[in-house]
Amino acid sequence: MIKNERQYNVACERIEELLKVVGNDTPATDKSFIELDLLSDLVADYEEAHYPVKEPVLADVMKLRMYEMGINQMKLSELLEISPSRVSDYLTGKSEPTLPVARNICRKLNINASVVLGV
Repeated sequence: MIKNERQYNVACERIEELLKVVGNDTPATDKSFIELDLLSDLVADYEEAHYPVKEPVLADVMKLRMYEMGINQMKLSELLEISPSRVSDYLTGKSEPTLPVARNICRKLNINASVVLGV
């Protein structure tokens, strides 16, 4: 178990070194492979405890999807069939979508319902 940030940093440095010598063709019985596997698990456990990944917020996911689709707020409002001001409210987190709008967001932007509904 990694107990502190210093041990975490040393383990990460060692992983970087091992990645240079361990490849896809390295046998699972190789000492470097085993060490890399063990250190990776220890680092993952430490990161899970000390650097948890937060659940995505609807506004951030919508902004990302807008970027990926190459659309602006006006195009998004047309796509979702709602007013631009309502889109702005969703993107700033000032309000939550109604159930019919949430369905549209899920379907038209391909965003998971659990993110849209905040569950």
